[in-house]
Amino acid sequence: MTVVVGYLAGKGGASALHLGVGAARTLNTSLAVATVVPRPWLTPSAARVDAEYAQYAAQLAASSAEQARQHISALDDRLEVSFHKFAHRSVSGGLLEAVEALDAEALVLGSAADGQLGQVVVGSTADRLLHSCPVPLAISPRGYRRPKSGVLARITCAYPGSPEAVEVVRQAAGLSRRFKTPMRVVTFAVRGRSMYPPTVGLHSEDSILQEWAKQAHQALARLKDQEIVGDDVELQVVIGNDWSEALDATDWLDGEILAIGTSPGGAVARVFLGSHGSKILRHSPVPVLVLPG
Repeated sequence: MTVVVGYLAGKGGASALHLGVGAARTLNTSLAVATVVPRPWLTPSAARVDAEYAQYAAQLAASSAEQARQHISALDDRLEVSFHKFAHRSVSGGLLEAVEALDAEALVLGSAADGQLGQVVVGSTADRLLHSCPVPLAISPRGYRRPKSGVLARITCAYPGSPEAVEVVRQAAGLSRRFKTPMRVVTFAVRGRSMYPPTVGLHSEDSILQEWAKQAHQALARLKDQEIVGDDVELQVVIGNDWSEALDATDWLDGEILAIGTSPGGAVARVFLGSHGSKILRHSPVPVLVLPG
């Protein structure tokens, strides 16, 4: 098995390569760089446009592979790396084909180029893969650089406290053992812009939030009582007035990755990731790992 990283020259920078190298080193496996180029027309062109287009696609794949090779060599010249071209009508479809053909253990993408540095920005390709990728999908923040240690330092799992999310914690615990890295489980208690009607009053609103945080602590404790996670796993509740404040209030290690998950069942998965999950994605200062439901 291998770690597959999607890379195209001139799109999104080298952040995905940095995360891919770190993931491959952590898993003690190889790295496969997949470049998806547009599939040529099915009908031959009288003007030989199809041949010129095929030549363009080959040059694009070759230049992407060369750029990726230079970046990866500077990061880790001992890592086993392979380069692959996939022709497909969509980038997401090509990457799914790469995941299957290369027997990927995980897929790594970079953020879209239209966001702020240090922010995870979900582009159209990642958005499509969030609900269809059969393996864990990691998305790096813009400008992300490999940790100084060269490997992942800790996996933090975002846990909303719901019964269906226990399986996500279980998956993250398995990855923690696979990575041989420490694990933390965090529940974010976020007030939100309109958590309760203004007539309730700020004092009552704070009391309700504190009560919810108390219940979150109890839900976290049950993870250890039920042996979902080990005794060495850190449990934490972080309170914030909004998602940005909650994510900023959390302590992050250099080389940390934040795991979130989707619930099984089509509509449920979209609702779960579309509410809390998408907010965590937008505000996370560290790479986000989306675990399939």
